[in-house]
Amino acid sequence: MEKALAFKQRVMSLPALKKENLNPKTWMTAENLRGFRDFVLQRESDTDTDTSFDNVEMLLDTEREYMEAAKKNDVATMKLLEKNVSVNTKNVHDRTALHYAVAGRNKEAVEILLRRRAKLDLQDKHGVTAIHLAAWFGSLDILKLLVQGGADQKFENQEGMNILHCAAINNHTDIVKYIVNDLQMKSLDKKDQTGSRPFSLAAQHGCVEMLELLMEEPYCMATAEGEQDGNTPLHLAARNGHLDAVQLLLRSFSDRDTVNKAGETALYLAALGDHEECVQALLAADCDVNIVTAEKSSCLLPPAEKGHASLVKLLIENRVDMNFQNQNQQGALHLVVKNCHIPVLHTLLESGCDANLTDHRGQTALHIAAELGKIDIVEMILKTGADLAIRDRQAKTALGVAARGDMVIIVDMIIKAERYFTWKAGVENNEALHDDSPLTFRLDHREETRQMRTKLWNLAYRMFRPQDWKRLARHWLFTEEQVAAIEEQWTGLKSYQEHGNRMMLIWLHGALISHRSPAKELHEALFSIGNKSAADKIRLESTGSKVRKCTVL
Repeated sequence: MEKALAFKQRVMSLPALKKENLNPKTWMTAENLRGFRDFVLQRESDTDTDTSFDNVEMLLDTEREYMEAAKKNDVATMKLLEKNVSVNTKNVHDRTALHYAVAGRNKEAVEILLRRRAKLDLQDKHGVTAIHLAAWFGSLDILKLLVQGGADQKFENQEGMNILHCAAINNHTDIVKYIVNDLQMKSLDKKDQTGSRPFSLAAQHGCVEMLELLMEEPYCMATAEGEQDGNTPLHLAARNGHLDAVQLLLRSFSDRDTVNKAGETALYLAALGDHEECVQALLAADCDVNIVTAEKSSCLLPPAEKGHASLVKLLIENRVDMNFQNQNQQGALHLVVKNCHIPVLHTLLESGCDANLTDHRGQTALHIAAELGKIDIVEMILKTGADLAIRDRQAKTALGVAARGDMVIIVDMIIKAERYFTWKAGVENNEALHDDSPLTFRLDHREETRQMRTKLWNLAYRMFRPQDWKRLARHWLFTEEQVAAIEEQWTGLKSYQEHGNRMMLIWLHGALISHRSPAKELHEALFSIGNKSAADKIRLESTGSKVRKCTVL
């Protein structure tokens, strides 16, 4: 990040590369502009950190000074040194003074070099000539000077780009008008080595004025044709988030759902790049939201995986398939849980996404949340009433996964949910299943239950015998799997105390929700398992009076 910021500051500080002449976003995102990008990155000394022999500058001092003067448009120095240097001297990157003078838009320096009969078609190491640079940096006056001097107007760099490509990619409409109207070289409208025509490059970099120009007479260079990878201009504009260009192309072409060689639509690429406004524009144009890519992905999965909540909501509102699964059988819910994007998870669950979908490991989103120990996410999924009996390929339920990972809190939450939904299914009147408090399966820290929780702790740690908690659990209809999950946590020979306390807190959760009397039910349960002393103590604490034994007088 620091390198990128330093690079941007260095580029924008160069006097010849003013903001209006160079859009960093344009050339920095280009895939086929290596030569031009390297040209701007190059230090004034032309010697980077590479100290190998092949990269050591071999210029004489006067040659280097002359080249520096051309960069800075220092005409006086150039005239002073011109008798002592060769105007066509190349540096380590095969660049001459003319390259730098043209790139800097230094017309006076260019004129001096032309008078000295500088060679106009010398290429640097990327095949870039002076005429490329004039078109790239938008200097029409210099371009005319080079043409008048005999520069080859059809020259292509190593990426197959000519001056029309260079002008189109930087939105230099005046250059394009000169090429077509004055030079009569409309034939330069051809593909570069990536299969991109000037119109596609303009779309890729959001050059709306250029797009509009190329659609008009006599230019007529607009095309919906795809590149080598099948990306159309709409794909390119959408992928890079150029809203104005996307809207223009939608108005101009009827094909909205064309797929590239990867099976990706423009809508998919916009969603992949988190370009929400472009997605909205494409959806408004009735683009199909459920086209699947060649690698079996939908436009919902990338923003879901990255946690772009508003974009996910937008796609859902436009009827995207929330339950679509990729080649690993992972749905949006799996990806969201794996990356812990709670706002997106909330949106998916509120919209009715199926929480019971299983992936290639047979795991639901709840399995993944339990394995990761994400309490907030487990709570959200449990509240949906997800199927807690689903087993993965290792025959583990979400409860089993949590127990295996020693996720004690999550184990207890899942058991609470299992018991709650079992009780709920057996209640005929569902209107008042629990009190006004919101449903939760978390640890109970409420003040109103503190006294009862203290009693349960004292009972577990001071009065339980090793097997009492299991007898009590079976009395309260805990399943063997639930008992085993609680018992999975081992803290020593007295683990049964912790097990008993946890089990009774789980029971208390259900008793309170169903409006049963915890004290009465606890007393009866202790009595039924044969722990009479503990039962009497609970009764004593509940009634506030001593238990009197019946005697025969």
